[in-house]
Amino acid sequence: MLEKDRISYFYDGDVGNVYFGPNHPMKPHRLCMTHHLVLSYGLHKKMEIYRPHKAYPIEFAQFHSADYVEFLHRITPDTQHLYASELTRFNLGEDCPVFDNLFEFCQIYAGGTLDAARRLNHKSCDIAINWAGGLHHAKKCEASGFCYINDLVLGILELLKYHARVLYIDIDVHHGDGVEEAFYFTDRVMTVSFHKYGDLFFPGTGDIKDIGEREGKYYAINIPLKDGIDDTSFTRLFKTIIAKVVETYLPGAIVLQCGADSLARDRLGCFNLSIEGHAECVKFVKKFNIPLLVTGGGGYTKENVARCWAVETGVLLDTELPNEIPNNDYIEYFAPDYTLKVANLNMDNLNSKTYLSSIKVQVMESLRSIQHAPGVQMQEVPPDFYIPDFDEDELDPDERVDQHTQDKQIHRDDEYYEGDNDNDHDDGTH
Repeated sequence: MLEKDRISYFYDGDVGNVYFGPNHPMKPHRLCMTHHLVLSYGLHKKMEIYRPHKAYPIEFAQFHSADYVEFLHRITPDTQHLYASELTRFNLGEDCPVFDNLFEFCQIYAGGTLDAARRLNHKSCDIAINWAGGLHHAKKCEASGFCYINDLVLGILELLKYHARVLYIDIDVHHGDGVEEAFYFTDRVMTVSFHKYGDLFFPGTGDIKDIGEREGKYYAINIPLKDGIDDTSFTRLFKTIIAKVVETYLPGAIVLQCGADSLARDRLGCFNLSIEGHAECVKFVKKFNIPLLVTGGGGYTKENVARCWAVETGVLLDTELPNEIPNNDYIEYFAPDYTLKVANLNMDNLNSKTYLSSIKVQVMESLRSIQHAPGVQMQEVPPDFYIPDFDEDELDPDERVDQHTQDKQIHRDDEYYEGDNDNDHDDGTH
C-alpha cells in the first residue's frame, strides 16, 4: 500500500483574536471556528500540527517595500491620526483599517505560509495547509482588499528557491490581483485565477485578455465569470483548464488559494457553489501528487467558511467527514441543523454554455502558445531566511515581561496537540 501523504498544518490561536472593527466583513474569528471543527472531527490526529514562527519584517521585505513594512510595524490605532498622508499613500483606511495587533496578525499568517513553503522545500511533507493565509490582494507598497502582507507571494518566492516553476491557482470569488501583478513578467510562476469579473466587482482586474507580458506572456491565465455559477459549470471548467495547465507547464510545486467567498450565500460573493463543488477543486489538484501549499483567503459568512475549510482539510487527508457536526466550542454557530452540508441557492447561472466554451477556447489557445515548460538555469539555492538566534522580547532586560511572553514559556496541559503530532516545541524544550 502506498504511504499516506504527509500533511503539515499550521495554526496559531492568536490569529483569530484580532478585530477589524464593527461592520467590517473580515472576521478572523472564522479561523478559530475552522480549527475547532478540525479538532472535533479528529483530523489533527492525522496531521503534523505546527505553530508557525512570526515572520520577521526582513522576511516581508523580500516582496514588500521597506518603508511600507516599517509603517505597518509602527502604526497603531492611537497614533494613526498623526499619519494622514502615509495612511493614504499605503491605502490604509476603510477596507484595510489599522487595528490592535495588526502587525502581529500579519506576522502569524505570513509566517504560516513561509513555514509551509519551507517544509515542502525540504520534503518534510507533501501537502502543507495554512488556512490563515491566502491574502492575495496586498501589493508591494500598499494594502488592498482587507490584505496587508501578501503571504502568497512570499511563499511562492520561497518555493522558487527549490523549484524552477510554481503554479498558483486561485478559486476565491475575487481576482488574485496581487499575486498576478507580482509575477506578471516572469515565466517561473504561472497564475490561474477563477473569479467574478464585471459590474465594477472588486478589484476590477482579471480580464481574459490579461495574459502576462515580456517573459511572462501567456503565463497569467484569467477565467472571468458572471454571477450564479454552479458546481457543474465551475468544476467542469476548472478541471479542463487545470489539467491542461499542469500538462503544459509541469510545475514543481502548486499553491492553491481556497477563498471561500465563492460559496453560495457568502456575504460579499455572488457565485452559487456548494461546499462539495468547492472541495472538488481541491480534490482534483491533490490528485496530481505535486508538492502542494493550500491556503485560505476570502470568505465572509463565517460558519460556512469554517465548514468549507474543515471539509477541505478532510479531502486533503482522504477523509470523508460525517455530516453531523460533533460538539465543539463553536457548535452554536452551526445551528439550527448542526450539519456540514450547505445547499446551493435557487439562482440563475448567468454563465451560458456558449460563454464558458469561449473562455475555454481562449485559454487553450493561450496555453498552445507556450512551446514547452520553460527551462531555468538553477543557481545555488539561497539559504532559508536567516533567523537571528534571540528572543526579541528579551532584548531589553529592564522591560517588564508581558503576559504573552510569560504564556509562551508555559507548556499547558490542555494543548490540542497529541503525542507524536506535537511539534510545538521544535527545540525539544518543554
